[in-house]
Amino acid sequence: MSRERLLQRFLKYTQIDTTAGHPGGKYPSSDGQLVLGKLLTDELLQMGVVDAVQDEHGLVYGTVQGKVMDCPVVALNSHVDTSPETTGKNVKPQVIEDYSGGDIPLPGDPSKVITVRENPELNDLHGCTLITTDGTTLLGGDDKAGIAVIMEVAQRVLERKGPEIGTLKILFTCDEEIGHGVDHVDLAKLGADVCYTLDGPGANELNEETFSADLATVTVKGVNIHPSIGKGRMVNAIRAAGALVAKLPTDRLSPETTDQRDGFIHPYIVEGGVAETTVQCLLRSFDTDELEAQAQLIRDLAKEVEGDFPGCEIKVTITQQYRNLRDGLEKEPRAVPIAEKAHRALERPCNKRVIRGGTDGSQLTAMGLPTPNLSTGQHNPHSPLEWACLDEMEQAVELVLKMLELWASEPRTT
Repeated sequence: MSRERLLQRFLKYTQIDTTAGHPGGKYPSSDGQLVLGKLLTDELLQMGVVDAVQDEHGLVYGTVQGKVMDCPVVALNSHVDTSPETTGKNVKPQVIEDYSGGDIPLPGDPSKVITVRENPELNDLHGCTLITTDGTTLLGGDDKAGIAVIMEVAQRVLERKGPEIGTLKILFTCDEEIGHGVDHVDLAKLGADVCYTLDGPGANELNEETFSADLATVTVKGVNIHPSIGKGRMVNAIRAAGALVAKLPTDRLSPETTDQRDGFIHPYIVEGGVAETTVQCLLRSFDTDELEAQAQLIRDLAKEVEGDFPGCEIKVTITQQYRNLRDGLEKEPRAVPIAEKAHRALERPCNKRVIRGGTDGSQLTAMGLPTPNLSTGQHNPHSPLEWACLDEMEQAVELVLKMLELWASEPRTT
C-alpha cells in the first residue's frame, strides 16, 4: 500500500502546472507553485504535522517530531517548480508496469521515443514500474519525485512504520529552476543542523559537488524604423544578438561538447525584436573563479558585435545564481559519510558524482546549512522524454529512513 501511495502522490503532483516563469516580476514566478504548496501543506496537516505552513512566499515548512532527543536536526528539501524549458501544462503521465525492456514510444507525439540507446540505465530496470510523459510536456520528476519521496518518508515516520528518529524538518521551495529557490528561506525558522536535497537522478547517487553558476543577461539595443526606409538607418537588434551568439565557441564551453568537469556558456532564452533583443546565457563551472572569465568573454564579444553593427548598444549584466556545493560542506563533516553509511547498510552501492547543474542545496550550503543531494528516480529532466522509476523512488524512501536512523545515534554538536 505504501508503494502504491507513493505512486499516486507522484502522479497527482505532476498534473499541477508549476512551470517557473520569469524571475523578478513576482515570487513565486507562477501561481501553480502556490497551488501545489497549498496541497502539500494540507496533506502534511492531515498526516499530523501540526506546524505545517505555507508562508507568504509560497515556501512550505513542517516538523515531524521523532522520539530521539539530543541528536542533530535533519531537514529534507525539494522544489515545487518545474523547468520553463519545456511546458508543464496538461501533463499526462503514462504508467508502465513491469517494464519488459526495449524502446518506449510516447503516445502524444509519434516522433518522441525514449530509447535504450540514449537511456542505457533502462537495461537495469526490467520488471520495474516506469512513469513517462506522453511526449508533449515534461513530466516534472524534477523535482516532484523528490517531493513524493519526502512526503512518503514523513507519513511512514508518523505511522511508526520506520525507525526511531530525531526531529525531521521539511522544506519545499519555489523557483529553484530559475535560481531563486532559497531567496526567502528562513534558516532560523527551519531550525536544522544538516539538510539533504532530494533532487538527483536514478538511484544510489550522492552529490557533494555542483557547478558554480551565474546568469548573463545580454541586452542588445538597435534602431527600429519601417523596413521600407531602413537602408542606412535600421540597426536590427535581432541580427546583432544572433551574431553574438554565433561568436560563442561551440567546440568548447558549450553543453553540446562538454561533459564531466568541463564548464560552459549556454544561451538558452532569446526574446525581443528589432529595437531590443535580450539573450540569457547560463554560465557554469566547477571552478567559481572561472565564471568571471566566461563573463569577460561575453563582454569582449559584445564589443566586437558593436563594431560589426554600428549604432547598436550591448549591455551585459551578470547575476549570481549559486555556488559549488563542495565549498561549504566542511561545516558538517558527517553529512556525506552518513549518507554513504546508509547505502552500505542497505547493501547498495554509493556512487559519488558531481552535478553538472545545481540544487537549492548549493545555496543552502553557502548560507551555512550543509546540504548534499540524493537520488530520487528521475531521468531526462526538463525534456518531453523525461521519465521516472517508481522502484528507484521507493529506494530513496528507504535510504532516507535509514539515514534518519543513523543520525538519531549521533550527538548534536551545535
